[in-house]
Amino acid sequence: MASETLTSPVTQSATINIGTRRSALAQIQARAVERALKDAYPSRTFNICAVNVQGDKDKVTPLQQLSQGENAKSLWTGELETMLEDGGLDMIVHCLKDMPTQLPDDLALGAILDREDPSDALIISPKLPKDTTLATLPQGSTIGTSSIRRAAQLRRLLPHLQFADLRGNVGTRLAKLDAEDSPYSAIILATAGLKRMGLDGRIAQYLRSGTGGMLHAVGQGALAIEIRRNDEATKDMLKTINCERTARACSAERALLRALEGGCSVPIGVETLWRGGKGPGVGLVPPMSYDKDGNLVDDGTTPLEDQELVLKALVVSVDGKDAVEYEARRKVNSVAEAEVLGRDVAKVLVEKGADKILEKISIEKQWAAKKQLEQLKSSAS
Repeated sequence: MASETLTSPVTQSATINIGTRRSALAQIQARAVERALKDAYPSRTFNICAVNVQGDKDKVTPLQQLSQGENAKSLWTGELETMLEDGGLDMIVHCLKDMPTQLPDDLALGAILDREDPSDALIISPKLPKDTTLATLPQGSTIGTSSIRRAAQLRRLLPHLQFADLRGNVGTRLAKLDAEDSPYSAIILATAGLKRMGLDGRIAQYLRSGTGGMLHAVGQGALAIEIRRNDEATKDMLKTINCERTARACSAERALLRALEGGCSVPIGVETLWRGGKGPGVGLVPPMSYDKDGNLVDDGTTPLEDQELVLKALVVSVDGKDAVEYEARRKVNSVAEAEVLGRDVAKVLVEKGADKILEKISIEKQWAAKKQLEQLKSSAS
């Protein structure tokens, strides 16, 4: 374990070890953090440590079965967190959406960086016309995704579509889509990952509330840095690259998810936006403004302290037949106030029936995992 008292990293000479997953995207993200830290502390030495974590080792087993009832997010964080606790790492770079909302007691979020586009993206088969959108996909088209959230929202909007599980890194998924014998007409990936890898040219449609009717995952598009809770020196170092605007928005989303006790395989979608406005403190918001590409409009000129945070949330059943949604806005002058907003929105969702939807999903997941386990045992015997 790390010492209780640490000297300032600005004057230390020791190398800072940055942990990350071994995938190409994860290492691109870790290098982005390394560059930001190197710009702020040019005399320091940073070392990226790539680890092959459990969730990346098995790319075949569906997540529901792989997690065996546990929070699936831990499949991508557990081994790295053990190394951080033991002092082998000084920090870990995560996609925030992959981080559990409850961290180990001795670990904490040290920083959240400026957020990339948090939306989902539709990638179509090269066999289809380039202008194909969700709405124009042929009847019965199969969409590849391992996300229950994405499939549930699309079943609600477009019940004629079919869905098939698809796992693997970004390159693997694109290769499966492009294969001559591919069963997929399209796949859905996070816009942020595609942009970071220079693959946004493959995006056929950005799926947002204004275009495609989709809400993204909690924390999607944001990079987070996890540290030891007692490491004040590293905490001070990270203040230079923390984005307060992103931290507040994502903290509201994570507080909502924590209150609803949902993991990454639960169909909870969110969308947050900072807006300068004079609307009501909390409640339903008038229709938002979008640009020509369907992006939510943020004028960027009003100081953060004078803006309101808009939080939109949706809980939908796996089959897409039941859903509750709510949208609220208020000024939040700190991460703590943003978390209150998230919890308040969660309360309204529960009052509208979200708890019943999530309870049903939990029961269905337990039965599905049990059935898959029995099938695996049967095939092995």
